[in-house]
Amino acid sequence: MHLSSPKMVCETKIVADEHDAIPGTKKESIMWSAPALSEQKDVRRDAVFIREFERGDEEEVRRIFCEGIMERIPNTAFRGLRHQPRIQFLYALLTVMCFFMTKSFTLTCCAPIILMGARYYYSKKVIHNYLDCALHSDMADIEAYYMRPSGSSFWVAVFDGRVVGIVAAQGREDDNTVELRRMSVDSCYRGKGIAKALGRRVLEFAVRNNYAAVVLGTTAVKLAAHKLYESLGFRQTSQNPDHRLPGMSRSPLERLFFQIRHSRYRLQLREE
Repeated sequence: MHLSSPKMVCETKIVADEHDAIPGTKKESIMWSAPALSEQKDVRRDAVFIREFERGDEEEVRRIFCEGIMERIPNTAFRGLRHQPRIQFLYALLTVMCFFMTKSFTLTCCAPIILMGARYYYSKKVIHNYLDCALHSDMADIEAYYMRPSGSSFWVAVFDGRVVGIVAAQGREDDNTVELRRMSVDSCYRGKGIAKALGRRVLEFAVRNNYAAVVLGTTAVKLAAHKLYESLGFRQTSQNPDHRLPGMSRSPLERLFFQIRHSRYRLQLREE
């Protein structure tokens, strides 16, 4: 049985150049002691601290989560098409068919625009449904879902008194792994190594609670997200090019205009 970390101020401090450091067990970046209130006031204003979630963080946490999910609408609709050669071929075929059926160059030129517009519409529709599902499940009561159960936790990154990043860990007893979930950083504070520090915090949690591995699943389109996981030591184990998100209807039009790739990653901490 795994025991969750004690309810104490357990913070990770990021110095200016930490995001270039080798990931993993960089001990000098970890502060396990709980500083007094007077000491906290003297901390550099450009320092970022990672601490456990508190009830007062809910509004900012949901804001960061929602903004991160909403970014996936254009990314999935447009960037994601680059990884879907069969859909590209199908859209090209539909454009050619439009010309032969209408004999109109104007309509034929409009066809790709219409197809991209449909992709954006269905991307927005599906991701809104997915966001609604998340906000009515684990993100509806973070304290009950992540903080109370043994083997799970939720952290926030704080900069100048403001929550700027989030991440969760959910323990799974069936295979002795912990899942990294809900990682997101405020778009105004990216590029400072915050996401990497949040990932390290989950790895530290897994080691301290004797889990054998850390796993995660991501539908991120941006290459930078995948590079981040690899820099932390994760290795891709599987990939599903036509993943089904919660809230999807799988109607013919939705299948034609919305596809999302899901990647699974794993970081083995010790052998069973």
